[in-house]
Amino acid sequence: MDLGGVPPAAQEWQQAWLSAFAQFAARRPDRAAEAAHFADFVRRRPDAAQRELAEGHLTGSAWLVSADGRRVLLTHHRKLGLWLQLGGHADGDTDLARVALREAEEESGLTDLSVEPEIFDLDCHAIPARGSDAEHFHFDVRFVVRANGSEAFVVSEESHALAWREIAEVAADAGMDASVRRMARAWLARRP
Repeated sequence: MDLGGVPPAAQEWQQAWLSAFAQFAARRPDRAAEAAHFADFVRRRPDAAQRELAEGHLTGSAWLVSADGRRVLLTHHRKLGLWLQLGGHADGDTDLARVALREAEEESGLTDLSVEPEIFDLDCHAIPARGSDAEHFHFDVRFVVRANGSEAFVVSEESHALAWREIAEVAADAGMDASVRRMARAWLARRP
């Protein structure tokens, strides 16, 4: 596919992501519209991973599960005041699985983590205006990250708190963010 006028290095990562979004849509036909929205954004924006992009940008998040797969580590996000998955800005890094792993390590203090390379979830959401930053969108690409060792976390300055929560309880918690409940249900559906 020719992305007309886009530098070859950007074309490589764009094509890789277009393929990844298509694979996600094939696995999750119920989420095909979201995958198409992400593909359109990446196709239009060779700078999609840059935080400075005013309309929005790609982010990478971690569905950080315990070794036994029964619990997820959530953060009570300092800026948003919600219990959410760990994650953050790509800051130009187009390897969003690496971004998700890095953010999980930085925000939890956990070190023995591994990331699954295939997309687990997609979520495009508005980030409210704050300070000099106007409202913009996070095109959040989410990956499963597993805790393989100690689960003793350290709360970073980005969080009010961290907590391991039973995934079945998260899926049933009507007070939880809708996208977090969706990931909990998807995780429960894929477990044997």
